[in-house]
Amino acid sequence: MVRPTKVLNNIRALRFTNGEMTQAELADRLGVTRQTVIAIEQGKYSPSLEMAFEIARVFRAPLSEVFEYPEEDEP
Repeated sequence: MVRPTKVLNNIRALRFTNGEMTQAELADRLGVTRQTVIAIEQGKYSPSLEMAFEIARVFRAPLSEVFEYPEEDEP
């Protein structure tokens, strides 16, 4: 069973606010498969730091607008 990543993202929302970009179009711009984009969007896979910056660049957005790493709840 695949453990979901803690990294949250806004890729789906950003795709729709950027001309309703499809997963396939984003994948082509990043040089990855559509399945990779799906896995990242669904939180099943964390992109490399380099790919995270590339994704942010595609959307012309700061990295913190695309990805978020929530703080752990302290006991």
